[in-house]
Amino acid sequence: MKHEITLKPVDDTNRETVINLSVRDDQPFIATNLRSLEQAEEANAECPGLARPFAVYAGERIVGFTMFAFDEKYEDPNDRYWLWRFMIDKNEQGKGYGMAALKEIIRYFKDNGADMILLSTEPENERGLHLYHKLGFKETGEMNDGETVLKLML
Repeated sequence: MKHEITLKPVDDTNRETVINLSVRDDQPFIATNLRSLEQAEEANAECPGLARPFAVYAGERIVGFTMFAFDEKYEDPNDRYWLWRFMIDKNEQGKGYGMAALKEIIRYFKDNGADMILLSTEPENERGLHLYHKLGFKETGEMNDGETVLKLML
């Protein structure tokens, strides 16, 4: 099944919908989108443009949320581009949106000059890890606040 997925910046027109998205009860390791947007505001107050929050659209409907951390000038070139948050709403899971959205996310990173993508996730996030592995992410052997770090070279 082909999904027309687009990423649109979170703004006043979609913010409330994004905040109201949620994951299943068995996915407690995923932060709320409200918390993610608060973290984006904090990060951008310190370093404008660092946090890049997006609504994930399937056609005209919002089905998920993602947020990136882009710091092209950070002194460690291996720590500049992070897939910081990624979720698909509990009512939209199992429909292929996660895979389609992750492909669009990877395209965004490539189109915006990234040479790799880093992410970290709870080791218990089996569905997430399965999806990341399918698209070529590999464990780095590092941990970040108890989370497994994965990397995709672009």
